Amino acid sequence: MGTCFSSDDDEQHSFQNNPGENQRFPSKEALKIPSKQSILESPNIKSPSSVVVITKDVKSLRQNPGSYSNLDVFTYDEMRMATKLFRPDQVLGEGGFGVVYKGLIDDNVRSGYSKTQVAVKELDPEGIQGDREWLAEVNYLGQLQHPNLVKLIGYCCEEDHRLLVYEYMASGSLEKHLFRRVCATLTWSRRMKIALDAAKGLAFLHDAERPIIYRDFKTSNILLDADFNAKLSDFGLAKDGPMGDQTHVSTRVMGTYGYAAPEYVMTGHLTARSDIYGFGVVLLEMLIGRRAMDKSRPSREHNLVEWARPLLVHNKKLVRILDPRMEGQYSSKTAFKVANLAYQCLSQNPKGRPIMTQVVETLQSIQTREEEVLFQGGSVTLFEAHDVKKKENEVKVEGEGVGEGEAPKETMV
Repeated sequence: MGTCFSSDDDEQHSFQNNPGENQRFPSKEALKIPSKQSILESPNIKSPSSVVVITKDVKSLRQNPGSYSNLDVFTYDEMRMATKLFRPDQVLGEGGFGVVYKGLIDDNVRSGYSKTQVAVKELDPEGIQGDREWLAEVNYLGQLQHPNLVKLIGYCCEEDHRLLVYEYMASGSLEKHLFRRVCATLTWSRRMKIALDAAKGLAFLHDAERPIIYRDFKTSNILLDADFNAKLSDFGLAKDGPMGDQTHVSTRVMGTYGYAAPEYVMTGHLTARSDIYGFGVVLLEMLIGRRAMDKSRPSREHNLVEWARPLLVHNKKLVRILDPRMEGQYSSKTAFKVANLAYQCLSQNPKGRPIMTQVVETLQSIQTREEEVLFQGGSVTLFEAHDVKKKENEVKVEGEGVGEGEAPKETMV
């Protein structure tokens, strides 16, 4: 499974401030962001009810195994059987939290259980995450269900063992497909579909009666199923957002360097807009094909946001920095719209960022427009255009001029 289960050594506790910026912002008219009211009336996004804290500690969870009616409680022996005794060749990924194994739960593991492929995350007792993060994941994913959130199937908390059992995501993480050479290049269309799916997941969390702040939005936490549908994973750092007259919640700064919003890093003040900044970073990574932090590049390009954001509003400069692996798969007009969206999500001023439902609607409108142009035989080269019957002279590439360059080198962030 992907890298909520990553082998990356994510930095989740040490941040530095980003330098201030003095950049002009594109107008909302240019971005064509819909009004909040029109979006909230959309039938495609439904608000979750508030998540309540059902269990405050592992002891009470053991005493009340039925606390989460939609979760299965597994024994450690069942976990050993499901993962073939935690065999090394079953490892999907590892990080500061522990190791994730591919597993199979069937009638041999538990009598009467339907055959189910799973990913089993075993918490390392010496790792950076402990009972608090483990319980947070059980609490949130034990109550929330959405097509763009990874499904938690169950858990095990026997003695000192802490395991979580998820649905198996066959295509792994977005991080793997963007930055590891072994994978086929993600097409423009798939990147935009993944961005839309992830945005829907965040919008669902933010639209709760009490918003849920994800707090660790990054490519390794976006997992892909066999059909490349994207789902958010790893809710260990998720936190309830402000209520009523509260403008923010104050908390210890946690997350991953390069993705955390600057105001959160500086003050510890957390809002839903903090997640939107992280979304902007990921959208930028998908556009340019580089990691948020990459010290293998020239010093001025170490921090992707600091280097690339000023270029997003200059069309000629933008075309030169777009991921060359996608050349010819998009129209210039569409690329400029997505770049403008990323630009606003990355605003240093939290109030200058759109809300997630606006992001969803913007990405949906872009996708709808591209599909209309494609199937009407318009003059634009789009994502899986080769799957559509058309003559060569019906298509011209408007995105030519993308600069040459190598695929990004893998670095540990």
